[in-house]
Amino acid sequence: MRGMQGWRSPGPGTAEEMIAEARKAFFVMFSFMVVIWALQIANWAGHYQLDQEYGLIPQRVGRLPEVFTSPFLHFSWQHIEGNSGPLFVFGFLAAYRGVVRFLWLTLLVALTSGLAVWFFQSGDTLGVGASGLIFGYFGYVVFRGIFDRHLIDTLIGLVMAASFAYLVTIALPGTPGVSWLAHLGGLVGGVAGAWLLRDRRPAAAIPAPGAPAAAPAAAVTGSGGGSGSGSASGGRAVVPAPGSGSGSGREDLHKELGDLGLL
Repeated sequence: MRGMQGWRSPGPGTAEEMIAEARKAFFVMFSFMVVIWALQIANWAGHYQLDQEYGLIPQRVGRLPEVFTSPFLHFSWQHIEGNSGPLFVFGFLAAYRGVVRFLWLTLLVALTSGLAVWFFQSGDTLGVGASGLIFGYFGYVVFRGIFDRHLIDTLIGLVMAASFAYLVTIALPGTPGVSWLAHLGGLVGGVAGAWLLRDRRPAAAIPAPGAPAAAPAAAVTGSGGGSGSGSASGGRAVVPAPGSGSGSGREDLHKELGDLGLL
């Protein structure tokens, strides 16, 4: 199928290796959520004093380091409950293709989301919450699938985004008590992370202009026992039939679906 060429399998791993990667991603995000909820318990017990001390206040130089602490804090139980579901889902999908890359991504998204608030938000506000990370992980998952040409990654990211469609309504400017700048900054960081942390594969060799093309296939011996290449000795060149190559888009898609247990 010519239209599917260019999209590829997520990797050479077997189903067992994919399950192992999913297990690591699950435990990373489980630990992540434990930390966030433990901080919420301590914050609540201290009458949310942690928000006052480690929340982000725009345009105040002394509070600039809080771009890395504010995503782990929340204003209320309702606040953390609303963020926990999408944070776990998109964080898991982001960590699935590599835990180390996920940690770098988290730093990048926290930075871009926090700086967007610090530079452009009104200076008389206090900001906390993981929603910037959520939008960053979402942008990373969807655009990583596009940059790496992983069809399944892109589709899963879009399906999950549709499942949490209410996030779009709170990302728009004008929503009371919500910083759309944090969401926008997180999304920008996620897209940038998808590009910076993409799989880097060596480009296929392109012959120089005027250079002779390489022989398309090896030759087989003819009836006379020689090893000719289609000459009078009876040799015959063998070339793959159209669509029979192992790298065709249809076979890659079938392998992805098979690894995920969908075929």
